[in-house]
Amino acid sequence: MAPRKNFRNQAKKEVKPAAVVNKNGVKVEASVAASSGGFSGTKIFTWFMVLALLGVWSSVAVVWFDLVDYDNVIAERAKEFRFNFSEVLQGKLSAYDADGDGDFDVEDAKVLLGLKERPVSVSLREAKEESAVKEPDAVPPPDDDVDGSQNTDVESEIQAAVSLPPILDDFIPDDSRDDATHPYEDENDAIDTKGELVEKAQPQQTLEESKQYNNQPGSPETKETVQLRYNAEAESVPEPEADVEPEVESVPEPEADVEPEVEADVEPEVESVPELEAKFVPELKENAEDHPKDQLKEKAKKKKPKLLNKFEKTIKTEIDAAEKLRKKGKVEEAVRAFETLVLQYPQSPRCRYGKALAEDGLAEKMLSNDMLQKAIGTYKEASELPNATPDLIKATLKKRAERQQFLGRMRGALATLEKLVQIFPEDMALKNDLGVAHLLIGDNNSAKRVYEEVLATAPSDGFAKVHYGFILKSENKIAESIPFLRDGLESGDPGTDDGRFYFHLGDALQRMGDDSAYKWYERGHQRGHFASVWQRSLYNVDGLKAQPWWTPKDTGYMDLVKTLERNWRIIRDEAQSVMDKTTGLFVPEEENLREKGEWGQFTLWQQGKKAGESCRSVPKTCGLLERYPEATGCKRGQIKFSVMQPGTHVWPHTGPTNCRLRMHLGLVIPKTGCKIRCTNDTRAWEEGKVLIFDDSFEHEVWQDADSYRLIFIVDVWHPELTQYQRQTLSPI
Repeated sequence: MAPRKNFRNQAKKEVKPAAVVNKNGVKVEASVAASSGGFSGTKIFTWFMVLALLGVWSSVAVVWFDLVDYDNVIAERAKEFRFNFSEVLQGKLSAYDADGDGDFDVEDAKVLLGLKERPVSVSLREAKEESAVKEPDAVPPPDDDVDGSQNTDVESEIQAAVSLPPILDDFIPDDSRDDATHPYEDENDAIDTKGELVEKAQPQQTLEESKQYNNQPGSPETKETVQLRYNAEAESVPEPEADVEPEVESVPEPEADVEPEVEADVEPEVESVPELEAKFVPELKENAEDHPKDQLKEKAKKKKPKLLNKFEKTIKTEIDAAEKLRKKGKVEEAVRAFETLVLQYPQSPRCRYGKALAEDGLAEKMLSNDMLQKAIGTYKEASELPNATPDLIKATLKKRAERQQFLGRMRGALATLEKLVQIFPEDMALKNDLGVAHLLIGDNNSAKRVYEEVLATAPSDGFAKVHYGFILKSENKIAESIPFLRDGLESGDPGTDDGRFYFHLGDALQRMGDDSAYKWYERGHQRGHFASVWQRSLYNVDGLKAQPWWTPKDTGYMDLVKTLERNWRIIRDEAQSVMDKTTGLFVPEEENLREKGEWGQFTLWQQGKKAGESCRSVPKTCGLLERYPEATGCKRGQIKFSVMQPGTHVWPHTGPTNCRLRMHLGLVIPKTGCKIRCTNDTRAWEEGKVLIFDDSFEHEVWQDADSYRLIFIVDVWHPELTQYQRQTLSPI
C-alpha cells in the first residue's frame, strides 16, 4: 500500500477539475470559475460545515426563541446544494442525535438543552458504543491517583503468596529479633515448622547450605548437630501478609479518600497496633497474662523509620506511585516503575531500595533464585549509595542478610550482619541477629561471645538469654543454662516463645531432677509448640494417629514384623560378628542422651540412604530389608544395631518427628535389669520379638543387667502418611 502522502498525490492527478462556461461562453477550469464567483469543492465543503453548524444552532433557536421553522430550512439548504443534507447530519453530526431517531431535529435540540430527558435506550446504546471503542490492549488506569486521593483498600487486592513467605517490606529499627524465621522453606516440598506439607516447589538449597543448629530435639548438645535447622524449627512467628509493613503500627489504615502519606519523610506503609501484635510479636499476645496492658503497648510501639533523604522528599509522589504497585502485588509493574526511577535518579537510595523490594517480590512470585540473587545485589547497591539515611541502610542490609541466609549463603549473610553491627554498634537487635548467624554456620564460640556482649550491655534482653542458655546446654553446662533459658522465656521478648527453648529448659530441669520441667512442657503445649506434654517432637505432620505403643497389626507392617522375627537369629549372628571392638564398626552414641554408661550403635540406613560399607559387613540382614521401602525409604529414620552395656541410663527424651514409628527387635536380652518406658508405660524386650513405639513421645531406658543388651532398631514411616508425603517430606 502506498504511503498516505503518495496516495493523496495520486488522487490529485487522477481527478480533473470540471470545466465550466463563463458569461462570454468560454470554457475555463473550475478553479478559474471559482475565482470568478463559482463554487469550488473547497468552498462547497466550507459552506457545508458552516451550514451544519448553523443547523445545530437553528435547532436551538427554534426551541429557545421560537424563530425558525427548522425542517423547512434544512429542506431548502438541501435543494440549493443538491445533496442529501440529512445524510451529512447522520454521518458528521450523529453525536447530536439525542433521541435516537436517526437524525438531528427539534427533539434532539430539546434534549441537548435539557428541556427533555434522553430516552433510556439511547443511553444504553451509547454506553455500549463507548465500551466497544476502547483499546483492548490498553493498560487500565491505576486504581489510585498518584496523590492517593482515590486510595483503595490495598489489603483486599494483595496477591496471595504461593511458596514463599510474602515479604516484610521494611524493618523495625529497634527490634529485629523475630526475624530468625525466614519466609522461604529450606527445600522443595518440605514441611513447615508445624508439619504442614508444602506441596508447591520452593527454591532449593543443598543440605550443606541449609545447615541450621538444633536439628533433633532429642540430641541438642553435640557440636555436629547443634547448628542444624535453626530456621526451619523456628515456628513462633507466623507468616505476614504480602503488603504488611512491620515497622509502622501506631497509625490506623487510611480511609479510601484519605491521603495515606501525610509527612514528606514517612513511608506509606501503615499498620495498626493490634495487627502487629498478632502478626509480628505473637509472644506479647500469648504472654498477656504475664504483662500489664500498658506494658504490652509500650513493647509494641516501634520507631518509624525515615527512608527518604532531603532530595527524595521532592520525588516522594513518584516513589509512592511505584510503591503502591508493589504493595498491591503488581510486582512486574513495580519492577518496571522502579527501574524507570533508578534511571531518572541513579543516586537515589530509596528508588534503588524500592527496586530491590520489587525484585524480591517478583522472585517470590516466580520462585526464582536468579531473580532473588538480583535483588540481593540491588540491596547492596542501595546501601552503598551516598546520602542514604541510616534507617534505609539498616533496612537494606537486613533484607540482604535474610535473603542470603535463604539461599544458603550463610557466610555471606554473616559478613553482611557484621557490617551492620559495625555501622550500628549500639543496636542490640542486630547483635542478636549476628549471634544467630554464627550459630547457623556452627560457630558456637563466636555466637557465645556475641551474646555475652549483648547481656553485658542489656542484661534483661530475653532473646540473648534464651540463645545463650541454649549454647550453655549444648556445652553440657546443664545447671548454668537453666536460669538463662527460664528468664528468657519469662521475659516474653520477641523471638523467645519458641518450642526449642521450652524443650531445652524442660530437658535441663529433668536432668537436674526438677519436676517443674513438666510445667514448662505444659506451657509449651498450651502455646501450640507440643502436641501434648508427653509428645514433644517439633517436626510434625498434623492429624496423624498419636499413641505411645503400637501393635504390628496397628501399623499394617505385618510382613516386615514377621520377617524380622523369623530371621532374628541370622540378624543377631551378623550383629555379633561386627561387635568386636577392634573393627570399630560400633560407634558411641553422640547425642548426649546418656546420664551414664556405654551405648554403641552400628548404622545400616540413615535418612533413607543405605550405608553400603556397613551393609557389606552384614549382607544377610540388609538383604532381608531391601524389599521393605517403608523402612529403607524412611527419610526420617534409621536402621541400626544398638548395644548397651550394664550400668547405662538414658535420660527421658523425645525423637524429632511424629512421622515415624520405631521397631525394636530383641537379639540379646538379659533376663532382668533391662527396661524401656514410653510415657508412663514401662516394658521389657524379648529375644526374637518386636516392640513398636512412637519415639516422639517421651521415653527412657535403663540397663542394670550383668551383661550387654543388643537390639536391632528399624524405623518405619507412620502408616497414615501418604505416598506423596513420604516422597516429599524433608529428611531428618
